[in-house]
Amino acid sequence: MPVDSARKLFVGPRFRRIRQQLGLSQTQIAEGLGISPSYINLIERNQRPVTAQLLMRLAQTYDLDLRDLASADEDRFFAELNEIFSDPLFRQIDLPKQELRDLAELCPGVTHSLQRLYAAYTEARRGESMAAAQFADRNEGARYEANPIERVRDLIEANRNYFPELEQAAENLRDEIDVASQDLFIALSARLREKHSIVTRIMPVDVMRDTLRRFDRHRRQLLISELVDNSGRAFQLAFQLGLAECSPVFETIVTRAGALDDTPRRLFRISLANYFAAAVMMPYPAFHGAAEALGYDVHVLAQRFNAGFEQVCHRLTTLQRPNARGVPFFLLRVDNAGNVSKRFSSGTFPFSKFGGTCPLWNVHSTFDTPDRLLKQVIELPDGTRYFSIAQMLRRPVAPHPQPQPRFAIGLGCEIRHASRLIYAAGMNLETAEGTPIGVNCRLCERENCSQRAEPPITRTLILDENTRRVTSFAFSNAREL
Repeated sequence: MPVDSARKLFVGPRFRRIRQQLGLSQTQIAEGLGISPSYINLIERNQRPVTAQLLMRLAQTYDLDLRDLASADEDRFFAELNEIFSDPLFRQIDLPKQELRDLAELCPGVTHSLQRLYAAYTEARRGESMAAAQFADRNEGARYEANPIERVRDLIEANRNYFPELEQAAENLRDEIDVASQDLFIALSARLREKHSIVTRIMPVDVMRDTLRRFDRHRRQLLISELVDNSGRAFQLAFQLGLAECSPVFETIVTRAGALDDTPRRLFRISLANYFAAAVMMPYPAFHGAAEALGYDVHVLAQRFNAGFEQVCHRLTTLQRPNARGVPFFLLRVDNAGNVSKRFSSGTFPFSKFGGTCPLWNVHSTFDTPDRLLKQVIELPDGTRYFSIAQMLRRPVAPHPQPQPRFAIGLGCEIRHASRLIYAAGMNLETAEGTPIGVNCRLCERENCSQRAEPPITRTLILDENTRRVTSFAFSNAREL
């Protein structure tokens, strides 16, 4: 797309997001672009324009696709705003879509604040987490913290699920121990013992029936259940090493996120330790190179790096290093009741924050075909198409007679990236028919869907005792105002 080099743009928040995603300070990015740190500061505060020429220099210097970096965040913010303002609470407000897009682009901080307020409102309305009581608290300085899991997910999304400081720390560790993936557990055990006086012990299930990992601080022992498989054991050791050696790095990232209550702060630290552990098991240069060479074959990558299917899928969503980017994947983990327990994205997929997923997405079908990997082209109501793979997994093993936990992993990307995946080999991606899905039933306005669980909240429900349709719900074509 041609760029007018004379055009001046006020894109401070977008520029700041790009810099933070690169892990650079204002001084560092100013040096890279040949301008002063004070000018960078003025740009990010929208007090000075940035020319298209400067954006092009930014793209060339740091190997960025500015269209991807801008649209991913703006599309996500727009999807969040659209979901919020589709609520019947706002039915008297005729808010044009373009105004929502303008708000998403120019004021991402306002978008995030609205999302948190709406999350607080929905929790209060449903009586969750005693939100109503927190709202009623009149103590000066009292703050309401939305669902801590969603709060941490927002923080991870804001960083595009990529943390350069943790990547570097993990690479340094692997360079120091210098072992093959199959020997990682022994090497990490030795490092914990020799450097931190922590002994690793694999414990029988009758001793750790309800726990998979526990660190005994007083005895300096890391206890891991025998139910944890080999890849899980290496992961737990890397996690513990992260807590022991990278706490200052974790704290820097957490502090950068701004004021947080204790619960989301602790959860964010745990998430960062998990990220570090995966980066230790699958170091960025080696993993990215293998992923590209193998066409992102998840099963072969799992074998090569002695990792699990879910671990590899999760790691694939983090490959956003400048000059060495992978496919921008999104990941979803659901149980057989449709509950979403994990959600990550380095791309543009508009996950719903206030509902489930579409039952027409074949990630739900994996429970009927537990030994098969399913692939699918899906299409959202706005015409955006994605390619996804999905597979059921069991983790970890549970002793009889406890139910065996089952989850499904969905991994996908925009259709324009699918040709890089071995799973799309032989497919004509331009003509492949996409399964029409929605974000979720409450927001989807597709008609005659036999899987619909509820009518869209943006339409008026039509009831007719004389007619039985394919779908359980009929609704008008006109939006409610």
